[in-house]
Amino acid sequence: MIIRPVEPADVPAVVGLVHELADYQRGAAECSLTAPQLEAALFTEEPALFGHVAVDAGEVVGYALWFLSFSTWRGVHGIYLEDLYVKPAFRSQGVGRKLLTELARQCVRRGYARLEWAVLDWNEPAIDFYRRLDARPNDTWTIFRLDSEALRLLGREMT
Repeated sequence: MIIRPVEPADVPAVVGLVHELADYQRGAAECSLTAPQLEAALFTEEPALFGHVAVDAGEVVGYALWFLSFSTWRGVHGIYLEDLYVKPAFRSQGVGRKLLTELARQCVRRGYARLEWAVLDWNEPAIDFYRRLDARPNDTWTIFRLDSEALRLLGREMT
């Protein structure tokens, strides 16, 4: 098992895994990611999205997609983990931990303040996994989102 940055040849496999994750999270109908979209996001001259894959015997079996955040209070970047997914047949084998370990190494090496992510409140297996890593939930913040029609309406407002 190796953990390495996503390469262009990995894009179709990662897109497939993103769709698997969306299905697991009961949101398959909302997932419209395509290989050209992911490739454009990851491999532009100045990417805003980064990724790592777990590869076993030449097969991509897990991935982590992430981007930089910034702590105004600490004055340094952090990593926001958008997705972490491991194929069911490879769970409980340390794959997720290896992916998160690589992201933690990136943070330490670059002097970043934190590695953070969101998890669905019903996803007990993931929550238990994160707790075993000594990750703590941040119960003092509530995530808000504007999307779909609400986003379009607000975006059309004139100032």
